[in-house]
Amino acid sequence: MRELRQSGGGGGGGGGGAAGDGGRKTTSTSARMTIEEEEAEMMEILEQVKVQVVSYAASSLMVPDLFELGNDASLQLAKCLSAASSDPASSITFDSLGKNTSFYHCLCEELHSQGRDEFAVVIGDVVGHIVDSLSKCHSLLDEGSASTNNDGAVGGGGLYLVSALRELCTNRRAASALACLPSFLLPPPGAPSANERVETASVQQLAMMRMIQSMRGGGGDASRLLPPGAYHLRRSGPALEKDTILGLVLRLGLPTEGSNPSMPSVASSFSGAAARSRKDVSQIAGGFRRQLELYQGKCNELVRQLVVAGEESRKRVIQWLIDALLLNVAADAMRPDRSKVSSEELLMNLSVVLLKLCEPFIDDAKKAALVDPDFVCAPESHGGVYDLTGDNALPRLGENVTIEGVTYSPKNSFIPLCFFFCSRSLALSVVPGASRYENIVRNVYHIHRTIRQQNGDPRSDPRFDRILQVQFSKEIVMMSPTFIADVARFYNMAAGILLQLNKDQLKTMPEHIVDDMCSVLVYASSFAGNLLAGLDFGNLFRLTVTLLSKDYSHLVRNYNLRAKLGDVLHDIFLPRNSDRHSEVPDSVTCDPLAGGQPYLTSDRMSKETLAPSLLLLYGEVENTGYYEKNDHRTKIAALLKFLWDSPDHKAAFKGITEDKKSFITFANGIVNEMNDKFASVMETLPSIRTVQVQMANPQEWAALSEEERETITARHESNEQQVKHVLPLCNSVMKMLGFLNTDKDIRDMFLLPDMCPRLANMLLHVLNKLVGSRGLDLKVDNPETYNFRPKEMLQDLCVVFSSFAAADEFQIECARSGYYTADLMSKSVKTCRKLGLLIGESMELFDLLAIKVEVASKSLISDEDLYEDAPEEFLDPLMQEFMTDPVLLPTSNNVVDRRTITHHLLNNDTDPFNRKQLSIDDVVPAVELKEKMKLWLASKRAARDQAS
Repeated sequence: MRELRQSGGGGGGGGGGAAGDGGRKTTSTSARMTIEEEEAEMMEILEQVKVQVVSYAASSLMVPDLFELGNDASLQLAKCLSAASSDPASSITFDSLGKNTSFYHCLCEELHSQGRDEFAVVIGDVVGHIVDSLSKCHSLLDEGSASTNNDGAVGGGGLYLVSALRELCTNRRAASALACLPSFLLPPPGAPSANERVETASVQQLAMMRMIQSMRGGGGDASRLLPPGAYHLRRSGPALEKDTILGLVLRLGLPTEGSNPSMPSVASSFSGAAARSRKDVSQIAGGFRRQLELYQGKCNELVRQLVVAGEESRKRVIQWLIDALLLNVAADAMRPDRSKVSSEELLMNLSVVLLKLCEPFIDDAKKAALVDPDFVCAPESHGGVYDLTGDNALPRLGENVTIEGVTYSPKNSFIPLCFFFCSRSLALSVVPGASRYENIVRNVYHIHRTIRQQNGDPRSDPRFDRILQVQFSKEIVMMSPTFIADVARFYNMAAGILLQLNKDQLKTMPEHIVDDMCSVLVYASSFAGNLLAGLDFGNLFRLTVTLLSKDYSHLVRNYNLRAKLGDVLHDIFLPRNSDRHSEVPDSVTCDPLAGGQPYLTSDRMSKETLAPSLLLLYGEVENTGYYEKNDHRTKIAALLKFLWDSPDHKAAFKGITEDKKSFITFANGIVNEMNDKFASVMETLPSIRTVQVQMANPQEWAALSEEERETITARHESNEQQVKHVLPLCNSVMKMLGFLNTDKDIRDMFLLPDMCPRLANMLLHVLNKLVGSRGLDLKVDNPETYNFRPKEMLQDLCVVFSSFAAADEFQIECARSGYYTADLMSKSVKTCRKLGLLIGESMELFDLLAIKVEVASKSLISDEDLYEDAPEEFLDPLMQEFMTDPVLLPTSNNVVDRRTITHHLLNNDTDPFNRKQLSIDDVVPAVELKEKMKLWLASKRAARDQAS
């Protein structure tokens, strides 16, 4: 090359400029061609070196004894793969010259060319080294038992080891080989090894069991005496995370406690929790959260590479997912048996992985439309995860669901699988996790309150510090902005899918999907409302309204689930105001496509169906738990008040008046609530007052023994909690009665013979307690702390009375009530005037009602004397009272008063004489008997009037 350059430089001695230029061009071209040839030659040499190096490495891996330095070749490769995560650009998997040009890829191809079995053996050896080190890691906080400098192990923490597996799977052949390893899956159900016991007891525990065995005079296997927690089956949740590759990967997380006291724990990082600032706690939690998310990211990449490695690899991953979901069906228990199910960390990581697999279609409606609902009716596809029968059967939204005749032929088989498996995984991880976190928060409140009552300092109390450490540890996952957002986005997508189904398809859907989305949303609104900002909840709102509507009420018959749907509307979609504080931002409660108006007032279906749906739901929640229905009804009442104030919903409120049965269910719920709850409050408030007076007298209180004071205090606190829980519902019910009965059609429904007597009784009962002779007993210290506002309650009550004042039937039923006295009504009128609770027409109507009821009472008293010698057939056989509207019960041929049987059937749908099924629509008016009674009563009245 130097010679060529020199000859080119010496030419052109007298040849002029042109000749010289031509010579230089020729020389330059020759030189350039020579450089290209030299580069080609160098590349050929490098390629040969590469081939030799790859061949040497492959030989070392296949025949370790062939070279002196190759006896640990598989370990060296494992270490190189582990190191790749720290410096990707210089790693053996980095494709510097294009796709599939890395040393690692070439090595895999060379190994595979030597034979598929030989290749699988090498990959198995490499994976074995990584997995061995991985098994020694207990959490993301430790580095395993072997350091990276230990020649006998890969070493490093979980992140490096999972990164090594991820790098290994960058080659599809290697990924497929890994998935085909025996340790990738558990033994199948029914295999002899599936029920083998794997002891987890320590040497000391086994020695103790042997000693007990010998003391009993027996021999044999001491492990038979081990408690369930000291062993697990070869096919079980614990085995999944200890004996399978993906289990070992996904089990690592940030547990609150280490597996033994010497292990590092998350909770210890929050020591002195009560004295820490929230900012300090957030910084610590944020650091752990970033560490966890980095690890989960590597897990996601690993699983994705296994999925795309080929059909066989994908099948093996799917089988592992099926095993994980089937073996952990009991993981949603409040205290799951850890000898049978996997750890919380594995289940949470599994949900994160499945959420990421769903990512491509979460925000893509076209791809989400590929979710075929028939997947849950195809056992050959879901592998038993969504069985309809057996121990693991999952309830469906509808009843009598069958898979007969269902043909599953999806356009895309993987998208439905990801969707439904993710739904199931969330049910076993996030949903119970949210419930456990709520319990922890309740415990924090209870312990703090107890310490304060004992005049202690929570900041120095070890019990309080401990429970706070647990709470802050749980928040790393349960308050993760990324995780909360991903779960919320998934459920909004799920709601969109369910909205597209017809009723026959919808009823086959697992009930837990709707139940879980409700649980997660209510949890997020309570503890992570600010994390919901910017997320779309439009599909969730529309699904909630749809499932509550009359057209779907027969499909979703689980009353607890229907009550949860109402809670979601209140907690997520009810806008904030001066009476209601919420952390949920306005961007969540309002529809951006409707100009930022609330979903509740802008959605078309909401305006048409929601008001009557909520009125019906108010009655239905009677079937939920005693304490739960209070909360449900308080929330429903707040929703109804908001809708009532919206002109767009007024027409819909009349919808319930068109369905008498639904209205009676709703109205009965109101009356039952007030009769039960208000009576309870009125009995409890005097007790609270008595203890307050007692405690305010130091001498009297000190004279009691410590045991007596503790007993009284405990009962007093229980009474306070009960009143605080019940009174908000009483207040909301009374206000609801007030605004609903401003509408004539609704008011007329309350005046029906089925409801009017019960309504009058309930209103007079409350009035008697508020202004009766024992009203002074209701005066307690700091009534606002109990939500007790007697003047406001009396005002709301009198507004209801005035709205019914002109109705003759209401006047008569008030007069009939056992709670009525003339003094009560007159005193109530005077109190209202004195306090200015009613003004104008309302006050006049209430005054008029008192007069009208007194007249009706005198007439009724006069008629009662006539009933004394009434024939037996005129008396109600159950109440022994003169019947006003006799009806025949076709199921037993007995005649009773309509009022009696209506009241009975509101709470029990059977004939009271023989317990046969009966509804109010079945009863038959006893026309002839009624006419006979009418003539008899007329003759009696005529005789009385003539005599007077």
